Amino acid sequence: MYNVAYVEDESCVAQKGCRLCIMYCPEADCIKLDTTKMKAYVVVSRCKGCELCKVVCDAAKHNAIIMAPVNGATGEIDLSKRAAEVAGLGQAYQ
Repeated sequence: MYNVAYVEDESCVAQKGCRLCIMYCPEADCIKLDTTKMKAYVVVSRCKGCELCKVVCDAAKHNAIIMAPVNGATGEIDLSKRAAEVAGLGQAYQ
């Protein structure tokens, strides 16, 4: 298992203009804006688990992003658990 970012809709303030997670994510097309809900969402297959989006979201006091483990075989996020193994920031890109 490894961790990926997950955006909690009820805390996301993208509709107010915040796009920090989208702008700071180093992986292209990993975090996108759902234009119908006006909320950010993570493309699980592209997320490397670097936590940069969580860092900038928490710094802005939104706290809308959690890190959750993913089953590597199914690609399903397990939201019942919180971050199992945490990689160092940027470790996924070495």
